[in-house]
Amino acid sequence: MSESAREEPKHGGEPRPPVMQRILDNPFLLLFLGVTIPTVFYVLWAVMELTQIPIAK
Repeated sequence: MSESAREEPKHGGEPRPPVMQRILDNPFLLLFLGVTIPTVFYVLWAVMELTQIPIAK
């Protein structure tokens, strides 16, 4: 697909901005991702660490 065909609006008016620009222009989405992604990684890290603890006898 050529560059000009990709940027043409389908229903008239202005063409839609690229996906990455729409993501970076949305502060609430950035806030959500900035809180959610580290939380998920820390929870996974904690679960991995807990599974490494030997069982007491």
